[in-house]
Amino acid sequence: MTTFERVGFIGLGGMGRGLVKNLVAKGVAVTAFDLNPAAVAIAKSFGATAAGNLQQIRDCRIVMICVNEAEDVEALLTGTNGLLAGPAPGFIIVDHTTGSPQMVAKLDRMVRAAGGRYAEAPMTRTPKHADIGKVNVLFGGESDLLEDLRPYFELYAENIFHIGPLGHAIRLKLIHNYIAFANVAAWCEGFALAAKEGLDLSQAIRIISAAGGKSGMLDLYGQSTLEGDFTPLMSLANARKDVRYYARWLEEAGLPGFMAEAVHQTYRQAALLGHDGESCTAVIKAYEAVTGVEARVGPKGQQQGT
Repeated sequence: MTTFERVGFIGLGGMGRGLVKNLVAKGVAVTAFDLNPAAVAIAKSFGATAAGNLQQIRDCRIVMICVNEAEDVEALLTGTNGLLAGPAPGFIIVDHTTGSPQMVAKLDRMVRAAGGRYAEAPMTRTPKHADIGKVNVLFGGESDLLEDLRPYFELYAENIFHIGPLGHAIRLKLIHNYIAFANVAAWCEGFALAAKEGLDLSQAIRIISAAGGKSGMLDLYGQSTLEGDFTPLMSLANARKDVRYYARWLEEAGLPGFMAEAVHQTYRQAALLGHDGESCTAVIKAYEAVTGVEARVGPKGQQQGT
């Protein structure tokens, strides 16, 4: 039987909240930290201990981080009160954040210099999957580190993929997310055009999903988009950030990035219109602003338009 150590956990948003819920429910003591008091209160309701500062997180040998951007992880590590200021002996930083290839390498160097180990572990799937313990963990790094962490990952992951050496996991995660968000931008554009031309939107998903246009993102978010539900399970801000990282990586790799820049600017336009805090599918609102028509259907499929 596995004996679990206390885990420090930073970042109690949609994904992190679900991970903490499953860790605690399956026997792991968790000390949780977030800048949002409401998020901390939810973690406490699961049975986690609230940390008042990063010192209490540093006392844990295993620290998991699930925040918005790679730069946020760097900020947590550095500084006089950061995680690298007097960490526990043999500490491990488990980074579940979707960052960038450049930052993964930098963070690994920083952690190693402080005497610890850095685990690159971005995830796929949604907060709903995190809540029920069925995310996918993509691990990049040494096999022995993965085996040390596998018992913890198994508490909230359905699949654990060892992608390869450090840096490979974030690269495949960014490729995945770029394709997913490009797909969302494409069908949102198509829905807006269909609405403007007076086509029957109640048929749109059924027709697209019966042929080559079918996709996982359409299955997940297509109907809710047409019904006007923009609950931020995956926020537009995070989609924009991931596509930005991908476009930057393309450029640094010496590849042309015409499509990536188009997708990035599509999300950026929606952000400038004030939709960063909504679902990634709120990109459709940028197209609606141009067409002057809302691409919506009612709960029973009746078309709504203006």
